[in-house]
Amino acid sequence: MTILQAEQLTKQVAVGGDQLRILDGVDLAVERGASLAIVGASGSGKSTLLGLLAGLDQPSAGRVLLAGADLSGCDEEQRAALRERYVGFVFQSFQLLPSLTALENVALPLELRGQRNAERDAAEFLGRVGLGERLSHYPRQLSGGEQQRVALARAFACRPEVLFADEPTGNLDTVTGRAVDELLFELNQEQGTTLVLVTHEQGLAARCSAQLTLEAGRVVATR
Repeated sequence: MTILQAEQLTKQVAVGGDQLRILDGVDLAVERGASLAIVGASGSGKSTLLGLLAGLDQPSAGRVLLAGADLSGCDEEQRAALRERYVGFVFQSFQLLPSLTALENVALPLELRGQRNAERDAAEFLGRVGLGERLSHYPRQLSGGEQQRVALARAFACRPEVLFADEPTGNLDTVTGRAVDELLFELNQEQGTTLVLVTHEQGLAARCSAQLTLEAGRVVATR
């Protein structure tokens, strides 16, 4: 079953009176439980595509179907509701709240969804990423790898249908990055979560079940 689909997805922005086309007619389909790597040189449109697929931005033309819902026909409130129901995020910059502990960072989105036992579930997922002894630590007290593991725990604790990851190991050293990669795919396989990631790491891209290469906003290769 297709969980995520893009049809002739195009994005252009006004620059100095001209129209700059960032994406140009991108088509793709991702099956439920699959993993897709989006690769390409800097400026090829990778992060723009990820944002459109996740419903964080609107295309200039074309459409995105998420779990059968046409995002282009939704207003911002409706897109936010779809993201809350289906989507999780992991970013290069971690995006943890500095005033909250690791446990509180993971529990917060669960509490906002009205989930019972949010702190218990948060502690469980932090334990699964090897941070069971770091529950009360603040982000400033954690290494970069530990912060990214908190971000992974936060994303997977919400049990998303689709997890979007934008350069999830870009700020980490090689050894720590590989450990985070392993966690990403381990949790992905355990939960059957569809994984869509932007990466410049060929080793990480090769582990995905499909790969899409962008060049100047166009799809130039798929596998």
